[in-house]
Amino acid sequence: MRTLYLAAALLATIQPALAFDNAKMMDAVFSVVMVRGYNATGGLAYGSGVVVGDNKVITNCHVLRATKQPWVSRGEDAYLIAAVKADAWHDLCLVTTNYMPFKPAIIGNSVDLKRGQEIAAIGHSNGVPTPLTSYGAVKALYDADEGKIIRSSANFSLGASGSGLFDMDGKLVGINTFKTAGRGGSIHYALPIEWLAQLEKQPEMTTFPISGKALWEEDEDKKPFYMQVAVPEARGDWPKLSQVAEKWTQAEPKSTEAWYELGLSLENNAKLEEAEKAYKQSISLDSTNFDALMRLGALAKTRGDAAEMHRIQTVLMDINKDLAAEYSEMLGCSAAC
Repeated sequence: MRTLYLAAALLATIQPALAFDNAKMMDAVFSVVMVRGYNATGGLAYGSGVVVGDNKVITNCHVLRATKQPWVSRGEDAYLIAAVKADAWHDLCLVTTNYMPFKPAIIGNSVDLKRGQEIAAIGHSNGVPTPLTSYGAVKALYDADEGKIIRSSANFSLGASGSGLFDMDGKLVGINTFKTAGRGGSIHYALPIEWLAQLEKQPEMTTFPISGKALWEEDEDKKPFYMQVAVPEARGDWPKLSQVAEKWTQAEPKSTEAWYELGLSLENNAKLEEAEKAYKQSISLDSTNFDALMRLGALAKTRGDAAEMHRIQTVLMDINKDLAAEYSEMLGCSAAC
């Protein structure tokens, strides 16, 4: 009875999606578990994980830093963690349990993802017992050690570290790991599931807690540029963003993301002509950069260029109809610009 009740509750969490295979997404939901443990003060530390094999769960290593006796749970069922393979720098840990009956997720990949593609973050945000599903789109992809770090608009909160990022076929493409919060909204990142292959080659350990700095905890000036821009962008620190984006475009002149970030900083510093040039350069490098297209549309509206507004909407329609609708709403065009 409890299983049937849980299935009904989980099904209710995935109804808002527009285009997905219901059975496959249900399998994805049921592959997500909680990772828990008591910390040194007796409080409960928790995060999320995804079943990726028989008695195997992938999670973030930072979830396992605060506890000496972690376990995996779903509902009232708990499974002690017997061993772990850790890659602290990549912030991924593969834990082993015993007698865990859960079906593993279908493994996908990050390298075939496309900007604007629909994805779903499934995890125990805020520590709720039933996994929550947040739908969004791929915002950007960054090359990283044979995979792509994924920036997405699929929200996740405290407790969802180590949760799964899935495509609409229910395939696991990433592990939700870190985000940057600010007045401009949170920026969410997932690690590529391709890193699981190297993680499986790590030596097995039986002692906890896990220690070691993760890549996203590196000193700010040593981080890759896509991480360096996250804090000023989220906080609306446009002079700082401009400074970092300038360095990024110089170091990686063929990066569409670098030119977009430069355009964003220039636009918010009221340098509209320079911003337009940067956005156009971004689009010349990747015609599907919908963020740059939307900002160009906003600039076109400020100068009353209806023809350009309509042209951009047409381009967005070819990329993603939902993005085109979002664009129309942003510019106040009702049905069409």
